[in-house]
Amino acid sequence: MAATPLTDAEIAQALADLPGWTAQDGRLAAVYKADRAAVPGFYAAVAAAEDEANHHAEITVLYGTVGFALNTHDAGGAITALDTALAERISALAVERGARPAGK
Repeated sequence: MAATPLTDAEIAQALADLPGWTAQDGRLAAVYKADRAAVPGFYAAVAAAEDEANHHAEITVLYGTVGFALNTHDAGGAITALDTALAERISALAVERGARPAGK
């Protein structure tokens, strides 16, 4: 079954519970910062969560920051519930690993 794109209202509602995340260019996006030594473990934890969900983010690692961009290719590149669920999981892993939204 194909994922269904979320409406703008549904995306806004999801973002209210996702500190540090925004919707931009048709993707959910966030950048987290952490001590450089913590970045590999954070990335590895996210990779395991992605594999478990069979849904993967575009990830950018640069020094002590890790950026994420999420959309669902099977839904024409739209934001779906798969993306908001993975964003929630990434946010929880960030807390566990001592990463914080880059804007804070």
